[in-house]
Amino acid sequence: MIRTKGFCDGIQRRDFLRMGSAGVFGTTYSLPEFLDQQTAARGNTKNNRSLIIVFLRGGLSTIDTWDLKPDAPREFRGEFSPISTNVPGIQLGELMPRTAQQMDKFSLIRSFTHGNSDHGPADHYMLTGYHPLAGFNAGLTPNNQRPSHGSIIAKKLGPRGSVPPYVCVPDMHPSCGSSYLGANHAPFSVNADPADPGFTVRDIVPPLDLDPRRAKARRALLKDVDQFQKTAQGQANRNAKSVGIFRQKAFDLMTSPAAKIAFDIHSENDKLRDEYGHNSLGQSCLMSRRLVEAGVRCVTIHHVDWDTHDNNFTTLRRDLVPQLDAAMSTLFRDLSDRGMLDSTMVLVTGEFGRTPRINANAGRDHWGPGFTVAIGGGGIQGGRIVGRTNERAERPAENPYRPEDLAATMHTLLGIHPKEEFITSEGRPVPIVNDGQFIQELI
Repeated sequence: MIRTKGFCDGIQRRDFLRMGSAGVFGTTYSLPEFLDQQTAARGNTKNNRSLIIVFLRGGLSTIDTWDLKPDAPREFRGEFSPISTNVPGIQLGELMPRTAQQMDKFSLIRSFTHGNSDHGPADHYMLTGYHPLAGFNAGLTPNNQRPSHGSIIAKKLGPRGSVPPYVCVPDMHPSCGSSYLGANHAPFSVNADPADPGFTVRDIVPPLDLDPRRAKARRALLKDVDQFQKTAQGQANRNAKSVGIFRQKAFDLMTSPAAKIAFDIHSENDKLRDEYGHNSLGQSCLMSRRLVEAGVRCVTIHHVDWDTHDNNFTTLRRDLVPQLDAAMSTLFRDLSDRGMLDSTMVLVTGEFGRTPRINANAGRDHWGPGFTVAIGGGGIQGGRIVGRTNERAERPAENPYRPEDLAATMHTLLGIHPKEEFITSEGRPVPIVNDGQFIQELI
């Protein structure tokens, strides 16, 4: 989080003014280059940052939560009224009273937009920063033509300690894969719901009762088998290599005390678990904080059922938004209380928003042309509104921003240069970010 008298990474306002806008944003320095110079002078604190992505699959209705239009015609504005937040002049929807009191810790990009209102391609676009090309198959898991944000972070920043750099909870979204970056940078998927009273993590919990000497003996036996296979079969193919990588990851997790502690959500304070909410979203947000605290670089929370084509208002009021309100507000407050908000960026988004016009089934349909993204921590100034939509929330009225711009902003603040290139398996260079621009208003 940025202090009111400074910019990202401790950059003081007087430093910014002394350089002048031409020096920062013009031809002499780009903003990422300026931040890089400041980082080099102070030590690379950005490389200690982590990212939590709360992905609301199906598409959050942002006109009912983040960007209400109380003066629009009834067939647009819906049933909910705006309420005040702890930041003067900013209002949210009435279903988010707890989040409204944490508004100073995050900001809203209300002028977010992209041109795809189909779940699979839009998912890929938001989770990678690249719109999928022809031939994209949304039915595959993973379906990545480009590496996900988490895989990029795992590749560029690497692990901290013995925990995985990239984790998906409660399971892996199909577009969270590593693509051409390979199995080494694929996520560890928990594949279990932290809200389950009997929650355990496969590959970690069973070995708690396994004698360390037996674990080492098993590892030695696997090594002997691998050597035999290589002798008998020659060069292993790519699939066999991937299997070996995943097996090694599983063994490392089984023998990691830090991982066992991080995934042991049952040891968490009962009061705090109550505040997050005893549901999949709430406990996944709590788990993400525990994982980041243990050293995980990126956690992606995959939360489903936001596709409110029917009974949008009843579903939001009864189930979805109260859970989001509890989980999101507690996550930001918890990170702040622990001194982790400066080093932990939190992104809350779906693949798109919902149609401003209410349909015949009291629902809202898919809508990519205009929606809102919430983001805070990790160098983002809280309590800001970036851009705005028109009077019916149909599309940006100013400052449109796209997934490429979000990717450029996040990676820059995490210490990853957005113009750096990866080399695909075919030997083709591909930039980390596809021509995105840093969203300057966020800092």
